[in-house]
Amino acid sequence: MWPLTSAVRFYPWGSRTVIPELLGRPSPAPQPHAELWMGAHPDEPSLLADGRPLDRAIAEEPERLLGAAVVSRFGPRLPFLMKVLAADRPLSLQAHPTMEQAAAGYAAEEAAGIPKDDPTRTFRDPWHKPELLLALTTFEALCGFRPVEESLHCLAKLQLPELKPTIAALARGGLRAAIPQLLALSGRRRTSLVEAVARKAAAYVAAHDPEFINTYRWAATLAESYPGDPGVVISLMCNHLKLAPGEAVFLPAGNLHAYLSGAGVEVMASSDNVLRGGLTDKHVDLAALIEVLDFADGRIPVLHPVLGPGGLRYPVPVEDFDLTRVELDDRTGTLTTAGPQVLLCTEGRAVLAAADGELVLEKGRSAFVPAGEPVTARGPALLYRSTTNLR
Repeated sequence: MWPLTSAVRFYPWGSRTVIPELLGRPSPAPQPHAELWMGAHPDEPSLLADGRPLDRAIAEEPERLLGAAVVSRFGPRLPFLMKVLAADRPLSLQAHPTMEQAAAGYAAEEAAGIPKDDPTRTFRDPWHKPELLLALTTFEALCGFRPVEESLHCLAKLQLPELKPTIAALARGGLRAAIPQLLALSGRRRTSLVEAVARKAAAYVAAHDPEFINTYRWAATLAESYPGDPGVVISLMCNHLKLAPGEAVFLPAGNLHAYLSGAGVEVMASSDNVLRGGLTDKHVDLAALIEVLDFADGRIPVLHPVLGPGGLRYPVPVEDFDLTRVELDDRTGTLTTAGPQVLLCTEGRAVLAAADGELVLEKGRSAFVPAGEPVTARGPALLYRSTTNLR
């Protein structure tokens, strides 16, 4: 078992309280703490007690640390990344590619000689990036496209002439016609459309009209932060999710989403492939985004846990990762898994025991456990365990 020292990422949308309080640091912090990364992603690998980055340690002994099955399936790399994410402001509208799309896009950009740190670079690695977000607090997000009939009603209710082309495109050709039409608008038309939508949406909210009130409230709020951004209008066609603590959502390839507010534990395939579609000042690759987007409409299910080995498990349809919520009392329980584990303590004090001795995880601390390593734990404490989902 190896204790991890993990890095915080500071983005403007982050919280000044959630991650500092988890880590026992002064709160509110002077700058927003957006994400705490735990894993072996090459951009920000966790450090071991001897100062080695976890990705280097894995490269030195892949089979011992990951297990033969993981190396055979994913290569000599930890296939998942665990984060604590804390958002006080909305993140960008974005989607992630399939494995095939990522591999093809990465190869094309490598062949074209586009540097990985180029702001116009779209595919930074050849892997997909499905992800799971488990709410630690009330968590709001835009996730996937709502039923088209509902979107038509939501747009038409605003009674704006500026929206007529979008409504016509949606009615005639569905989301595959309406979304590119919005993203391709010229600057002036885009600005006037977003301003009109924000004004009318705010008027409905002020009148306490209950129909679509959360959708309209967020559209007006987003327009304040991103004036003239077509993502404001696209948000009207997205499902609005409000997760209670302990609820989760799985985001497959192609799902257009934006985290709006709240804190959660996020586990994902270890990739940095993000295709942005709005609510951002960063580069939007329209052609690549349209190629990747899943234009299917309908509700996105909220994921509830099932009882599994060690605790409450959140089942996902991918092999890269698996997440379990482990509530420990003062009795000893077993946490051994076939694959490698990353363990995060968010409450209490967990005492881990393995052949190499004991390791105490206080609140905010994390550890890496090699594949198949027999390990037990006692609390009282609350742990979140990430591992692979190979069966």
